Amino acid sequence: MKEEFKSYFKKLLGEENAHFDTLHQRAYSYDATRNHYLPDGVLFPRNEEDISAILKYCNDRQIIIIPRGSGSGFTGGALAINGGLILSFEKHMNQILEIDLENLVAVVQPGVINIALQKEVAKYGLFYPPDPASMEYSSLGGNVSENAGGMRAAKYGITKDYVMALRAVLPNGDVIRAGKRTIKDVAGYNLAGILIASEGSLAVLSELTLKLIAMPKFKKTAFATFASVKDAMNAVYKSLASGVNPVSMEFLDNLSIRAVEEKFHKGLNVEAGAILICDVDGNVKESVEEDLRRLREYFLEAGALEFKIAQNETEVADIWFARRNCSQSIAMYGTLKLNEDITVPRSKLPELLEGIEQVSQKYGFKIPCFGHTGDGNVHTNVMVKDKDDKEQVKKGYEAVEEIFKLAVGLGGTLSGEHGIGISKAPFMNLAFSEAEMNLMRNIKKAFDSNNILNPFKMGL
Repeated sequence: MKEEFKSYFKKLLGEENAHFDTLHQRAYSYDATRNHYLPDGVLFPRNEEDISAILKYCNDRQIIIIPRGSGSGFTGGALAINGGLILSFEKHMNQILEIDLENLVAVVQPGVINIALQKEVAKYGLFYPPDPASMEYSSLGGNVSENAGGMRAAKYGITKDYVMALRAVLPNGDVIRAGKRTIKDVAGYNLAGILIASEGSLAVLSELTLKLIAMPKFKKTAFATFASVKDAMNAVYKSLASGVNPVSMEFLDNLSIRAVEEKFHKGLNVEAGAILICDVDGNVKESVEEDLRRLREYFLEAGALEFKIAQNETEVADIWFARRNCSQSIAMYGTLKLNEDITVPRSKLPELLEGIEQVSQKYGFKIPCFGHTGDGNVHTNVMVKDKDDKEQVKKGYEAVEEIFKLAVGLGGTLSGEHGIGISKAPFMNLAFSEAEMNLMRNIKKAFDSNNILNPFKMGL
């Protein structure tokens, strides 16, 4: 990068907020994909005015900018694959600005960590439902940019359902506000909706206004085992179709169960084909108990071998332990995990899991599956035994492509919550027509004519 550019950013932000040394380049070169791409530098804006000045300067000189939250993404959305400057919000723009108790909204900066907001609003008896697995360290700006989901999505929805409004800086430095604090707003295009899940490719988020709800008074957790994945998947969609509305309905297949038991020795039934874990909540104790009764009824009808209700917080923690630790446990099956988060209509879950088993047999890979079956979102993990074996890795990606085709053919999508980034960009043509891709490319051009914001992501 030219010295004049470096001098400008150091003068604008201060020496402590503009870094071009090897240490910072390496520290911001990777995310959860563990792929490495060195940026030309790392900038820490202090406020919206800094963002505006940076973008205007870079747009005029066609310098690439990559917005970055906590770097916890699984698809490479915050990687500097073509160089450029990382714009990081973790140092300064990480404050909860307001909790509006009258209108039940929170106003936050993009660098606020998800769990920090949840803990703060809980002090007022309020609740921010989106709970990605990375909530302990992922930023809300990143959550919005990826439209993150979580285990509570079955009942409460995902990030987009809680974004009331946002402020954002366009590549030319202009600041816009999209959305309002009002419950209803049908004036003009839904600009906030376009920016959500745009992976930092259209504008840089500078402020978020998020909807809050009242904390439910009662909550119960239940656990069921099944002889087969098919029985468990039938239990999922039949119980939900009946009108039962659990907070979450998570599952582990047999490979995941065996991996957790091998690593942690929690007494799981390693012969079980699948486990389902459910939370139900509400403000009326009797309605929560009725939901549990109906879940038990439908699960047993579908072939459940066991249905257990947690009696205290210790038992709740024990029940959820397997689900929260299965991702790390399945590393026993290979040195390379090709992890995808496909989503299908809930009624198609049995077909999806059957199809994945066929892919597993065809390619000879173990493919443990777990995830958010309450909303049809399944995490598939093609486990390649030797990451240094190029032929194995090639076949691993062929298996992934077949799984994507399977999901799309069932009316599903490539990603339920991880986004596209660079990892899934080559497969966008499976899910979108050329006309649809061209429309997205034109939207990108309308916002970012010089292609400086997180370019070459999502196949655009």
